[in-house]
Amino acid sequence: MGPVVDSVDPESFFPQSVDVVVIGGGIVGVSTAFSLAERGISVALCEKGHIAGEQSSRNWGWVRKTGRDQREIPLIIESLRLWEGLDRKIASDTGFTAAGILYVAEDEATERSHTAWLGRAEPYQMGVRQISGNELANLLPGATRRFRSALYCPTDGRAEPQKAAPAIARAARALGAAILPQCAVRGIEQTAGRVSGVVTEHGRIACNAVVLAGGAWTRLFCGSLGLTLPQLKVLSSVMRTAPMAGTPEPAAWTESFAFRRRQDGGYTIADGHGTAVPLVPDTFRFALKFLPALKAEWNGLRLRLDDRFMTELRQPKQWALDAPSPFEKTRVLDPTPDVARLHKVKDRLVKTFPSFAGVKIEQCWAGLIDVTPDAVPVISTVDRLPGLVIATGFSGHGFGIGPGAGRLAADLATGARPFVDPTAFRFSRFHDGSPIIVEAGL
Repeated sequence: MGPVVDSVDPESFFPQSVDVVVIGGGIVGVSTAFSLAERGISVALCEKGHIAGEQSSRNWGWVRKTGRDQREIPLIIESLRLWEGLDRKIASDTGFTAAGILYVAEDEATERSHTAWLGRAEPYQMGVRQISGNELANLLPGATRRFRSALYCPTDGRAEPQKAAPAIARAARALGAAILPQCAVRGIEQTAGRVSGVVTEHGRIACNAVVLAGGAWTRLFCGSLGLTLPQLKVLSSVMRTAPMAGTPEPAAWTESFAFRRRQDGGYTIADGHGTAVPLVPDTFRFALKFLPALKAEWNGLRLRLDDRFMTELRQPKQWALDAPSPFEKTRVLDPTPDVARLHKVKDRLVKTFPSFAGVKIEQCWAGLIDVTPDAVPVISTVDRLPGLVIATGFSGHGFGIGPGAGRLAADLATGARPFVDPTAFRFSRFHDGSPIIVEAGL
């Protein structure tokens, strides 16, 4: 089962009408609701399960500028600014701290890729630099070997995935938002060709706009509206340890492992290189669109055939709005973690950092990450359905970028001037003949 997430109580009332409905209670959805509520806009957030039940509580907890695709950099810069003042603004604890992140190069090829990324990122003046020697060794105390170099950003940080989204949701509620867990949205109603409401399992909510922030479910929901969103899912497994001392403070990535210190003194540990990709019907349906990503990431992918194929094959693509939907059948995606692989990762970590030897493993879990062909999110209005904003496909980058993505989605939903240029995140890029560009990222 997944990690224990801070709870958010259900509302004592069900709103009949609001300005905006947000579908999805992950980090992007709750950040959207909070941004709307800050502006005095009435909003209801509907979540089929519990707040942060899926990838928003299962990720690594990294909040980083380092290694970002250039198209994401303006948004993550603004997101970091939001994170830095977030606890104070919401009067709650997200666990955010700017403790630094290291991307370690163990060979010349990786070092060259780091240097190339620094060149592309240089105009943004983010404070990321390449370090080596004693400076790197001092940041990674206790290592049994010297690393070649690393990208280091001291202002990158970490937060607690099991705390952050629930804290933001409660803050949005305090500003007047209706937060509705266990409330699946079955579909969107339209009047004169634009959004006019949503139908939930508990009744209808009239609205002028909908923000669809459904994570790995967004492709299915879009399909029911006749919209084709090229989105697949990849599996990430994570290990959580008991508290320990004498280990590095900054988060670090290597090809063999990745780790970050948790607020409770333990660590989150994951595979630094190797993503499981369940083969599903959409894998073949979108094969041409994902081919550039497959070529770019081939060495780090592990294709596998498992129960996801038949689950998605049998999943209905259309459903009546007056009967239970697929979102009620499966409230939370809770895949089985690859425990054997995680223990191999831990063994590699212990070999490099003996101080991790003997640490107690408290829990392992997995999550399904929503990815797009270019690994860049969709944060966009939809020409074919005025009043709909899609915010999805964060491709494993969504936790850190979440507050900024929520603010941008709120801008688009209300017709406000976007606080960053949303052109790179447009939904239409997958259908208007634009080339699919996969940047050589980290």
